[in-house]
This record gives sequence, C-alpha cells and structure tokens, in this order.
Amino acid sequence: MRYVLDASALMALLKNEAGAAAVSELINAAYKGEAQISMHKLNLLEVYYDVYRFRGRELAEKIVTEVKHRPVTIVSQISDAVFAEAGRLKGSYKISLADSIALAEAGVSEAELVTADHHEFDAVEKAESFRFFWIR
Repeated sequence: MRYVLDASALMALLKNEAGAAAVSELINAAYKGEAQISMHKLNLLEVYYDVYRFRGRELAEKIVTEVKHRPVTIVSQISDAVFAEAGRLKGSYKISLADSIALAEAGVSEAELVTADHHEFDAVEKAESFRFFWIR
C-alpha cells in the first residue's frame, strides 16, 4: 500500500494526539516493507514552522532530521501532473495550498492520503474519488 502523509498526520504523531497510533502503525509497516510512505516537503514545512513557532528552532530542526531517518520519502519536486492536479484542487475547493499538494501527490501516485483534516477534505471526499486514510 502507498500512503502520503499530510501535516496533520505527522503532528498527531509528534503530539501523541488521537490518531497517533494509526500513523505509528503505518510507519512500522513501512519499516517492514509492507507500506510505502511519502510526504511532500511543503507539508513537512508546515510541521517545521508550527514546531518552530511554539517550541523553537532546535526542536523543529530535530524533528525534520528524525523524519528524514524514518521510512518516509520526502518529495522535494512538484511534477507536472501534481502541479496541474494541485491547481485544479485549489481552484475547486476551499483547501490550503499545502493540502492541495498533499492530495494531488496522493492522487497522482494512487496512494491514500493520511490525514485528520476533515474540515479541509470532507467536501473533496464527497465529490471526488480520492482515497483517504482518516486517523480520527
């Protein structure tokens, strides 16, 4: 199975919030080779600036380093297909740019988007055929 993490999924894990166990299980499955997980660098940036704002630069950098040592592929580029799909999604729904990229990455790679952001994605789920892995 393929999964794309959005910022809310990683933040749930880091803060040990509801849904953290589900994210942890996916990462453990990736360690065993049973799952492939990716995250766009823009979504990792959301985590970085949130931690930076409330806990400081040192912890923010430590978290990014730790994520890079997990079985999570950090996607740095925006392919033409993701570019077009993210633009369509952003233009069609009230979702953030970062979330449109995460969802486009999931759609283009035929993966499930791992998220807790019902307020961002409920309307998309009702109208489109994207696959969501709701952690809560």
